[in-house]
Amino acid sequence: MIKKPSRKSLREKRHKRIRRNIAGTPDYPRLCVYKSNKHIYAQLVDDAAGNTLAAASTKEPAVGANLKVTSNVDAAKAVGSAIAKKAMDKGIEKIVFDRGGYVYHGKVQALADAARETGLKF
Repeated sequence: MIKKPSRKSLREKRHKRIRRNIAGTPDYPRLCVYKSNKHIYAQLVDDAAGNTLAAASTKEPAVGANLKVTSNVDAAKAVGSAIAKKAMDKGIEKIVFDRGGYVYHGKVQALADAARETGLKF
């Protein structure tokens, strides 16, 4: 009997395939997205140096305090605008978007659109 692969393993496989072609540099850091059942996370990564330049999530009091639910599209918009503001404060305007193996739809798309509206270019 063949065991069916889990959704998580399939997502990780897609993420590895995406990461072969995407890398963050000091000029164009990588905006990577992660979703759990309760929270949404985003971080800007410089892969050349191996540093996280900025991070935002619904766990932060500044972002998640005024949200009823921390795992919906509205929460993703809040995280997208928060990470964009942090990036702009550090002088980062252009990024490379890493959807983390997730479908570019719903929460991931809302996060990306909010980051674009706040001023990031990708």
